[in-house]
Amino acid sequence: MSRILPLPDLLISQIAAGEVVERPASVLKELLENSIDAGAREISVQLMAGGVRSLRVADDGGGIAAADLPLALARHATSKITSLEDLEQVDSLGFRGEALASIVSVARLQITSRQQDAPHAFRIDGQLLSVTPAALDAGTAVEVSDLYYNTPARRKFLKTEQTEFAHCDEIFRRIALARPAVALQLQHNGTLKHRLTAGDLPQRITALLGEEFVAQARAISVDAGTLRLIGFAALPAYSRASRDAQYFYVNGRFVRDKLLSHAARQAYEDVLHGQRHPAYALFLELDPGEVDVNVHPAKIEVRFRDARAIHQFVFHAVQRALATSASHAEPIRASAAGAFASNAMPAMPRFQSGLSVEQPVAAYLDSMRLDNSRPATTFADAPTSPLGYALAQLHGIYILAQNAAGLVLVDMHAAHERILYEKLKNALEGAPATQQLLIPALLHLSAQEMATAQEQIATLRLLGFDTGAAGPQELVVRSVPELLANAPLPDLLRGLLAEFKEFPASEVITARRNELLSTMACHGAVRAHRALSVPEMNALLREMENTERSGQCNHGRPTWTQFSIADLDKLFSRGR
Repeated sequence: MSRILPLPDLLISQIAAGEVVERPASVLKELLENSIDAGAREISVQLMAGGVRSLRVADDGGGIAAADLPLALARHATSKITSLEDLEQVDSLGFRGEALASIVSVARLQITSRQQDAPHAFRIDGQLLSVTPAALDAGTAVEVSDLYYNTPARRKFLKTEQTEFAHCDEIFRRIALARPAVALQLQHNGTLKHRLTAGDLPQRITALLGEEFVAQARAISVDAGTLRLIGFAALPAYSRASRDAQYFYVNGRFVRDKLLSHAARQAYEDVLHGQRHPAYALFLELDPGEVDVNVHPAKIEVRFRDARAIHQFVFHAVQRALATSASHAEPIRASAAGAFASNAMPAMPRFQSGLSVEQPVAAYLDSMRLDNSRPATTFADAPTSPLGYALAQLHGIYILAQNAAGLVLVDMHAAHERILYEKLKNALEGAPATQQLLIPALLHLSAQEMATAQEQIATLRLLGFDTGAAGPQELVVRSVPELLANAPLPDLLRGLLAEFKEFPASEVITARRNELLSTMACHGAVRAHRALSVPEMNALLREMENTERSGQCNHGRPTWTQFSIADLDKLFSRGR
């Protein structure tokens, strides 16, 4: 065995750089965080060749004293913390005191800085460690070039210029999203990629994630003691094939935390099925002493003192936002202070005469099992009804309705499917109400379906179906769940038997309960191409307004969309 020898300082820094400086984007992250911690209000980033050839970050922050410049490049030297107590209450982005030392060990680096009261700026060369006078108005400029010039093996692992820039761009977005009050700009190879003016959070999210994201999202602003969650959670219609639109922050720090990701995903589980991923930009604020950020050198992981409480807080906050019914789903705008508020609906215009909606709706209410206690919709209801009142039915599929903002288009099957689904969930909490069939239904099943039906008689009864064998391949149905009394029974039961065949009954009732109820609701919902009267359509609109998550069907697709008068005017070039 060789003798044990201490490692040279440079090799120690290069080993540490392997954890901190993975690629140019890692360098950019550290430098941007330093600028934020220095109180910068404006930050400029310039990249060449994806940041591999050169990377420059300049800010107007407090600057570094000339005497402190050599310490800025020393390992484990920092202005952020001085004791264990500080470490346990970290409120800055950086604190480990190793980023600049790691960078200078694998790249050429220069720092130019000037404090406000200094006569001029000073510059330090990372290789020579010499401090000399320099020119700079205020703040700090850090220039990093030739990344991995002295470790060519590491450089071979870097990707193409476009790929490395994409990683830098993503880091820039992450930092910028959390700091809307800071103006930032990003250039690559001399081309301006981003210019973000200082503003509030909704403005910054719109600038970076797009108007479509904001239009398809619910605003969140929830406080509970020392916990606060704000941001946007996109509706399932905006779901993605990957996690590329998931931004979660803890005290302004972007994190990839399994606990938080699970809480958000669980909030979507009732409206987003399959392999799609939700999109959100969420900002959790809490006492710094309740979260440990010293978990990983890249500071992207955290650990909470009361993990369960955090999980439940995030889960319920996001779930409530997504469960907002149509009656509360008004457009969102930002106030001057950056808080979230709702746009008031404009005054309702006069309604056209001659379209009566006073007829009884009993037949529709009976057939679709909506609320019999609710009175028929009248003209007077329309101004206070976000989904307005029905005008017509299009191709037996869509309902056209007029509200204060303009035209509402509703997918009637998808909307009724969500209504039934929510009612079935509530009904299954206890013993579901059943309806005895006047004439028992007889179903002819395959041998395999019949075997499954006989095995699952108890499970079917739990769901509200009273069944029994009437022959080798004949199933008699004596009662059904009241909510599904008018559903096409053969299709409904075959769908359930298919679920039972694929999964154990215990799993269907527990882990796959929502998928099972979704199947039942889909078969029980009003079918496409069924003609509805105006009162029937209005009854459906009112139910939508009072049903949680009514903006999406059970598969995450939208159930309705709004076309404003401005949208319609644009189609016909009115006002030009």
